Amino acid sequence: MPACAIVSFRLGDHDGVSTTARIWQQILGKIGFSTYTVAGDGDVDHLLPGLAAGSEEPLSPEELQSVLAECQLTLVENMASIPLNLSATRVLLSVLRGRQAIMHHHDPSWQRAHLGHIAELPAHDPFWQHVVINDFTKHQMLARGIQAVRIYNPFDINPWPGDRKATREMLGVAEGELLVTHPVRAIQRKNILGAVILAEKLGGTYWLVGPAEDGYGPTLEVILQSAECRVIHNQGEATASLSESDIYAASDVVVYPSWWEGFGNPAVESAIHRKPAIVSDYPIAEELRDLGFQWAYPWETEAVKTFLANPDTELLEENFQVAKRHLSIEAVKPQIAQLLKTMGWQI
Repeated sequence: MPACAIVSFRLGDHDGVSTTARIWQQILGKIGFSTYTVAGDGDVDHLLPGLAAGSEEPLSPEELQSVLAECQLTLVENMASIPLNLSATRVLLSVLRGRQAIMHHHDPSWQRAHLGHIAELPAHDPFWQHVVINDFTKHQMLARGIQAVRIYNPFDINPWPGDRKATREMLGVAEGELLVTHPVRAIQRKNILGAVILAEKLGGTYWLVGPAEDGYGPTLEVILQSAECRVIHNQGEATASLSESDIYAASDVVVYPSWWEGFGNPAVESAIHRKPAIVSDYPIAEELRDLGFQWAYPWETEAVKTFLANPDTELLEENFQVAKRHLSIEAVKPQIAQLLKTMGWQI
């Protein structure tokens, strides 16, 4: 059985890249690969701190070579896309020259204003196949001379049911209290203030699930202290241990007013868990809406209130069916199998 190493800055966490990598790992297993994970941070098979975003510890080429010696294919998750640790990326790309690799691009550097000056990524080698997660990025790649295959993020559309009652009790949310959930890490582009305003307009309690990152903590503190609605955040280890299903089961409405996302997993997850969602009009959200998803826009809060008072279960079911048809493991697996076939793998 051939082996595939999955490499990134961080894996095994609840961020979008980790979640997508985990499902690619499942699909690769179904196709016939054994897999193992390598990252600088997270719950992984091989922890190399020098790979972590912002790490000041140098990455040893010899140590990386040794870890990757076990594999015939490497799946690189975002490390060849965004310069969060450029020295480590250079080492990784050097080690992978002349070896088969899938460069899985989530957030190319030019899609972040403060990183747009980095011109050396993405790099290319004849042995590498580039994969992007939306057509928007595919066209941008082509304009830069790189052919890429678009494969949308896959999702488990049959998750275990979450425990609504226990989760809401843990959060201190009363029966009948409207819980407005923002299932993200707190960083600038997630538009935390916009999400709080939506919760205020809906008359609900705002629940920010993830922690502050990238130095956003002081800004977040000001926003949350100024909120005119009840706020739930920093619930400690108990919240960190919640499953995706528990989070959505506890929720009444999901808010996702991001200014920019490479994809936007929570928008799709809301459909899978049959929850109404308010999603902004960043470019990839509009691309996903073209698949058939029906999410409210942030300026449609009155319509959302009407929906919450009298839920349209048919619309929620339609959103679920769109996710099943286009983004389920079963829908995406043949695309990944075809990608591997073009690389010479007959499994």
